[in-house]
Amino acid sequence: MLIEKRITELGFTLPKVPKAAGIYSQCRSFGEKFVYISGCGTAINGKDTYLGKLGLDLTVEEGQCAAKNCILNALAVLKLNIRSLDNIKSFVKILAFVASSNDFYDQPKVVDGATKLLCDIFGDEVGVGARSAIGTNVLPGNIPVEIEILLELK
Repeated sequence: MLIEKRITELGFTLPKVPKAAGIYSQCRSFGEKFVYISGCGTAINGKDTYLGKLGLDLTVEEGQCAAKNCILNALAVLKLNIRSLDNIKSFVKILAFVASSNDFYDQPKVVDGATKLLCDIFGDEVGVGARSAIGTNVLPGNIPVEIEILLELK
């Protein structure tokens, strides 16, 4: 419960677990200690305040907020599946997709919003993993960011 307390101290609350947008598992364990989270979008409790492309409809700062929403959704999925966020040892890899205009090149800055939130919650040693920030033409439902996570449990 320490991690959930930290989330609250930072002014956030875990949303309801988002519904899967297709036929897939939102969370899959493999090996004894690894968990993969399918791509999480930006809608919080069914409401999406961020839609469109970075560099066209949204600023970098708005993209960072959207990326934070992806993390909050992923943490909600994790809590449902691993019972306690205190069981997380480290975030191994984050794969982020950023819907971008053709001349937008700051995808890493957008995804920094997600990484910073993880660091604020879990600390740098746990929250900073390997990462890719990929620009793409469009994402499902016109969301600006989608994030997948691979993590290790204690």
